[in-house]
Amino acid sequence: MSPEAFPRRLSAILSADAAGYSRLMRDDEDATVHTITAYRAAMTGLIQRYRGRVVDSPGDNLLAEFTSVADAVKCAVEIQRELAGRNAGLPDRRRMPFRIGLNLGDVLEQGERIYGDGVNVAARMESLAEEGGICASGAVYDAVEGKIDVEYEFVGEKSVKNIDKPVRVYRVFARPLDPAQAPSQEPEAALAQKPSIAVLPFANMSAEAELEYFCDGISEDVITTLSKLPDLDVIARNSTFVYKGKSVGVKQVGRELGVRYVLEGSVRRGGDRLRITAQLIDVTTGRHLWAERYDRGMEDVFALQDEITKKIVHALDLNLISGEQALTHQDGSRDRDLDGVLKMHQARSYLFRGDKEGLTRCRQICEEILATDPQWYLPYSVLGFAHLIMTWNGWSQSPALLLQKAWECANKCIELNDRNYMGHGLLALLYLMGRKYDQSLMEAKKTIDLAPSLADAHGWYGWALSCAGEPAKAINVLNKAIRLNPFPPAWYLGSLGAAHNMLGEYDKAQVFLKQALAKEPNMTNVHLASIFAYVKSGRAEKARNQAQEFMRIDPEFKLDRASFIVLYKDQQLSEQIVEALRQAGLE
Repeated sequence: MSPEAFPRRLSAILSADAAGYSRLMRDDEDATVHTITAYRAAMTGLIQRYRGRVVDSPGDNLLAEFTSVADAVKCAVEIQRELAGRNAGLPDRRRMPFRIGLNLGDVLEQGERIYGDGVNVAARMESLAEEGGICASGAVYDAVEGKIDVEYEFVGEKSVKNIDKPVRVYRVFARPLDPAQAPSQEPEAALAQKPSIAVLPFANMSAEAELEYFCDGISEDVITTLSKLPDLDVIARNSTFVYKGKSVGVKQVGRELGVRYVLEGSVRRGGDRLRITAQLIDVTTGRHLWAERYDRGMEDVFALQDEITKKIVHALDLNLISGEQALTHQDGSRDRDLDGVLKMHQARSYLFRGDKEGLTRCRQICEEILATDPQWYLPYSVLGFAHLIMTWNGWSQSPALLLQKAWECANKCIELNDRNYMGHGLLALLYLMGRKYDQSLMEAKKTIDLAPSLADAHGWYGWALSCAGEPAKAINVLNKAIRLNPFPPAWYLGSLGAAHNMLGEYDKAQVFLKQALAKEPNMTNVHLASIFAYVKSGRAEKARNQAQEFMRIDPEFKLDRASFIVLYKDQQLSEQIVEALRQAGLE
């Protein structure tokens, strides 16, 4: 059959490719396969959400087509946002940024595959994109310019292999999330009501890869300390680390995260000496409120973190009493061996990853630390969370034993320091899993009291409120969590969806549930909530399709497991959920 016999159509094409894939495979083949599998699933979920279809995904490539050019561009932007958030939780050498190319052109259809100039130009656009970036052809720009909320930079005309004329090339940049696509916010959740700050990852200016954990730890510790101040809203690590390794202006950061102030800095090591720079910037004016350069020994870094925090407290004219109070409750690092502290930063980075391999490594590191330093409460809290997440996701052959270990970690953590917010947050979730709702709510509120600007604290409280039967209040609290963490983890969105389900707002629930599954396609409780929403809104076929998709992900699932996952205080609601799952075909 000649090519002319194949059907032709006009399509918007998205071509994506993982940067540095060969090196990643050479360094750690198993971890790389795991990462790209998870990333490909997340990309596929977003492509489907924007009404596209994956045509092919060999190796480290992915090819998709859309009938709408606007959908293709929006999807590309959302993919890069999502992957940036995932990469932020990985060490530098394990990150997997993607390049994305977009084109609008003719394609030839052969079965499920597509060919032709439209595909070739998209692939060429992808090769011209920066790591984590997007390049689009002039045809895409002409079709959507001024119609969707993105910015463009004209790169020039480029010659493309087998194409007669040069192609105009544009870089695509995301503006802040379109309010129509972002989770709805309550007025009282707005960050503008009080000073707001984003602490960017401190840049590693040395050639030492192991210094990355140290640099990340400085940023994380400053964020943690600032989160204890009641007069300041602080953006969560999950969102600020999206910018790690990227050259972005502070005005862009302020606009995208909704903050007025940005702290940025760098670390350079020479022997046992550190040179650390830090500067606090008002993004509305570009003015530096202060900038300092410190030359200190490694042993002085914890006092230096306190000094930076005090500078912020003074510069923003915050309540000095509350600022000093925050500094009196450290995580115990200043009394520890520096090697142990670096290990602790590494364990936390694995915890933030949230996947099975990362959590396994997190547990190993925490146990190594506690073997030599059993009186440090921080490793107990991190280890307890790792046990809990492993149990919740069904990644243990002995869930009861692992859950018991999580309880032991939480109690030991509180025994060593009863003002540790992570210990109380861990207890809040453990009580929730044990259906002890009053205790869960009490511990979650205590976490917010200890760290008023900690996004996860509001997330934990919102989840507990929803399960305890207060969905309207839960939505307000979860919206606050998202304002503090504008690139939210999937469980925030899943909790919001579940709360809207409880209010009978099934269409609104599906908006958040789909966003959650686009981020984490394997979340069992979110799949079940989505099935329930479809059944209750009378969309039986969609419910069955969702159930079939879920069973492909978790073929061993049985309805009796729902009693472990469905944590609602309202027994009648729990029974309705199980019945809806049965109607959708689950057994």
